[in-house]
Amino acid sequence: MTVLPVQDFDAFLSRKPAVLSKGPIAIILVEDDVEVARTVTHHLKAGFRHILLLSRLAIDLPEEQLPKVTQLSYDTLRPNAHVAGVNAIIKAVPPGTWLYYGFNAEFLFYPFSESRTVGELLAFHTEERRSAMLTYVIDLYAPDLTRTPNAVDPENAMFDRTGYYALGRKGSDGHDKDRQLDFHGGLRWRYEEFLPADRRRIDRIALFRAAPDLKITDDHRFSVEEYNTYACPWHHNLTAAIASFRVAKALATNPGSRDVIRNMTWRNSHRFDWRGQQLMDLGLMEPGQWF
Repeated sequence: MTVLPVQDFDAFLSRKPAVLSKGPIAIILVEDDVEVARTVTHHLKAGFRHILLLSRLAIDLPEEQLPKVTQLSYDTLRPNAHVAGVNAIIKAVPPGTWLYYGFNAEFLFYPFSESRTVGELLAFHTEERRSAMLTYVIDLYAPDLTRTPNAVDPENAMFDRTGYYALGRKGSDGHDKDRQLDFHGGLRWRYEEFLPADRRRIDRIALFRAAPDLKITDDHRFSVEEYNTYACPWHHNLTAAIASFRVAKALATNPGSRDVIRNMTWRNSHRFDWRGQQLMDLGLMEPGQWF
């Protein structure tokens, strides 16, 4: 393992280096040292051209991965840290560049991800005249918190196979927005009393194309309303999923919940087999017109 050289975030973006000239690019916000190398490896295997690691920590990675990863010094523990970071990168890359953003211990899956690259996925999505893709954050958690107190156990990961639902998203006029829904489920639903109301949704527009004046908001939506839609007006589109230990980590370690939650498993817990096909079979993402 080799320690990545750390570059200044603003200085790197102002230089507009060649690695930013073409996507898809993954932005990973590193909040702690949990499963960072596994997160990087997963997204490189998916086919991202380059990964930007935003982190306060020094990151160790296999030497062969270093040419495709850049570590940028960034305070990921500030409130809504993703907003300033992602918005700055949107401005730095050419318009039309496909970007993904997520956190360490989160893993992107999409239809047919066992045999197709993320570049193929986004090429098809572009042909359908879509500039963003809805992803569902599917909570992963350890089956035994006495063995893994931080709730992160990739080899034995569990997830909820049922309990997901959607509600109409209201606009400022009180009416439902066109082709927008608020999705709920997983640990955020089962342990909602430990989460603020504005943090209980599991939908995130994690894959999107950079555009002039485009901005991400603190609730994981975008300033362009069409980016926040789950499909185009004429048919269903692709959706993807992010298998994430992030909420489980927080519930298992935060003072307000760690002494209350003894076991995250329930009757609808299911073993996660690290295949996109499993999530597609359960309806947690769909291929749209992509076969």
